[in-house]
Amino acid sequence: MTASDDFAGVCKIVNWLSFVPDKKGNPVPISPSVDSWDRDITYYPPQKQAYDVRWLIAGREQGDEFESGLFDRGSFEEALGGWARTVVVGRARLGGIPVGVIGVETRSVENVTPADPANPESMEQITSEAGCVWYPNSAFKTAQAIKDFNNGEQLPLMILANWRGFSGGQRDMYNEVLKYGSYIVDALVKFEQPIFVYIPPTGELRGGSWVVVDPTINPQYMEMYADEDARGGVLEPEGTIAIRYRRERQLETMARLDPVYSDLKKKMDDPTLSREQQAEVKTAMTEREKLLAPIYNQIALQFADLHDRAGRMQAKGVIRQGLRWASARRFFYWRLRRRLNEEYVLKRMSACEGREVPTGRDAQLALLKAWSAVERYDADDMSVALWLEENRKETAARIDALKREGIANDVAGLLRKDKEAGLKGVAQMLSMLPVAEKEEVLRLLQKA
Repeated sequence: MTASDDFAGVCKIVNWLSFVPDKKGNPVPISPSVDSWDRDITYYPPQKQAYDVRWLIAGREQGDEFESGLFDRGSFEEALGGWARTVVVGRARLGGIPVGVIGVETRSVENVTPADPANPESMEQITSEAGCVWYPNSAFKTAQAIKDFNNGEQLPLMILANWRGFSGGQRDMYNEVLKYGSYIVDALVKFEQPIFVYIPPTGELRGGSWVVVDPTINPQYMEMYADEDARGGVLEPEGTIAIRYRRERQLETMARLDPVYSDLKKKMDDPTLSREQQAEVKTAMTEREKLLAPIYNQIALQFADLHDRAGRMQAKGVIRQGLRWASARRFFYWRLRRRLNEEYVLKRMSACEGREVPTGRDAQLALLKAWSAVERYDADDMSVALWLEENRKETAARIDALKREGIANDVAGLLRKDKEAGLKGVAQMLSMLPVAEKEEVLRLLQKA
């Protein structure tokens, strides 16, 4: 970030620290928000037109009216704004909850490489970078932001994924675009807070960019969603048709579905036809193919496009759920609130040792689900979040009981293994305790 004077710099530092937990491992600081979580998102991106992704994040002023974005109004703080501008990174709040945000610039931008002051023959270079594409600098910026959100700040992450892939030019390959892309994967694999990958309305996730943000690389923390008006798939419909529905298959479909073309093909296979008759039939078939080919191609494109929509992605299991943009703020608010509370409990549970503590995330989630009284635990984010917050003390007491039980089992195991050494260790421990605690330990031992 940059500031014009010292006071502005101090204000930016204090504002940045307001997003970060006070101690490592503590919950994120939630601030009061005048922007209600229970509202629609009124800004909608244009179809097949470039727009400022900041409007998607924070909204925009439109005349006398304000079109709201996904996050709280006025809460978005952009970082590294002047570098690698095809990616927008920063911090925002969702209902007062701090979140790291990564968005994608849809407009083309100019990348200015200044002249080398140590080389008098060098010149300033200006190159154009297309939107929705990862370049070496923007891929590095993305990876660096993810590492900052995870390691230093412990913030949850929202990725508004709208990439068509990585730049594949010779210059970009020379500048190690693939290496910086792998940095993104490494950063996501090591991320230890909830990550929401959301394909926004009119957005697309294609090519190698899909592989980079695929939630299977970190299933414990990553979840992927898609808007009902978004598209996702490695290939675009035109590329899919070019590979899966080539001319030979189109002709087979015509012969199966079109009676005119089917009759012409049967006549062509008739051995009794003369050469002149075969030439006439072949000409008629060619004319029919030219007439039908655009129609069949449009139908195939529509079919391939349907395959790339949220409903089909959910059916294939590559996204968790399809969403409507207008109500996405409500969904992500309660999903984020639930996941943050849940992860805090699970991390405390993982820190306990002993046979009574379940090992593995699935077993711990099952135990937490058994403790709760929520009927639709897997689907009702609001009820789970409220239960976890209202029963925080009881949950902590149960975890402490698990921890004590684990320690008791460990001590009992040591005594069974070597009674004399175990009792000697207990005696050494008692000698270091105050009188009141010593009496309590002796009482517990006597009870045992």
